[in-house]
Amino acid sequence: MWKRFKYGPGLKLVRLELRLSWPLIKYGKTLSNVPVLKWIIYPFFKHPCNELTSIPIHVNVESPDSVALPMKLVERLLAEIDDIFLMDECHCAGVKNRASSRLHIGCLALGPAIARIHPSHGRRISADQAVDHVQKAAAEGLVANIAHVWIDALAFQLTRFSQLLFMCFCDDDQCIYRSHMKHRGPSLGRTYKKLPGLSVQVDIQKCTQCETCVETCFMSAIAIEDNSAVIQDTCIGCGICISQCSAEAITMTIEDEDTMFNQLLDRVREMSNLPLRMDQNLEKNE
Repeated sequence: MWKRFKYGPGLKLVRLELRLSWPLIKYGKTLSNVPVLKWIIYPFFKHPCNELTSIPIHVNVESPDSVALPMKLVERLLAEIDDIFLMDECHCAGVKNRASSRLHIGCLALGPAIARIHPSHGRRISADQAVDHVQKAAAEGLVANIAHVWIDALAFQLTRFSQLLFMCFCDDDQCIYRSHMKHRGPSLGRTYKKLPGLSVQVDIQKCTQCETCVETCFMSAIAIEDNSAVIQDTCIGCGICISQCSAEAITMTIEDEDTMFNQLLDRVREMSNLPLRMDQNLEKNE
C-alpha cells in the first residue's frame, strides 16, 4: 500500500500510457507545421520542457588526441552523477516491437528524481554499470540522447522535473523522440541542439549521390546540391548518416576531449538542475 504513494506508476501502467499516447504524439508532430494548428500544438513541444542533445556513441570518431571521444564523454558524464536508474526495457520498443533486438536496452534515468521510479521498471546501478550498458547500446548502433522532456516526468510521475535527465538509446523507427521529425513545426525545430564541438562534413570526391543519407536523416538535414550531399544547419550531430554511408564520404570531427566535455556539461546545466559532483565539490570549497 505504501508503494502507491512512495513511487509512481508501475511497468504495466506506463506501457499502457505510452501505447495510448503514441498516436497523439505522432499526430502532434506531423501536424506541428500546419498553419493555425502549429500554434495550438506549439506549447506541448516548446523550451524548456523539451530539450534533447545527441551523442554519437555508435560512431568511432577520433578526437585530435586519439581518444574515441563520444564514448569517453558519456563515461565522464556518468561519473559526475550519483543517482542512476536503469530501465529493464526500452519502453518505445516495448510498444512498437517487442521482438526488437533493442528491447532490453532501456533508458538511463539520471538525478534525484529517480527516487520515485517504481521498482518494476528496473534498478539503481553504479556509474561503471551504466557505462557497460551504454557500450551495449553502441554495439547495437543506437544513438545516445540526453533528454529533458516533460512527457518522461509525466509518465513516471516524477515530481522533481528540474533534477531529472534521461539518457535514451534511440533509432529512427522505435523512438518517441526521433520519429516523425522530418516535417516538424517551429517548436520541434528547436527541440534538438547539437553539441557545439561536433562538425559533420561530406567529401565531394567520394560522394556517389545515392541519397541514402538524405533518406535516413530523421531531421531532414541533408540535401543533394551541386552533385554532392550537403549538410544543412539543422544537423544535430547524431552520426546516423556516417554509419549509413557505404562510400564513407561523410565524416565527423570533434574538438579536444576537455573542450567537448565542458560543452556537454554546459548543455546538461542548461537543460536541468541535475546535481553534478564537480559542482557540489566546488560549492563545498567556496
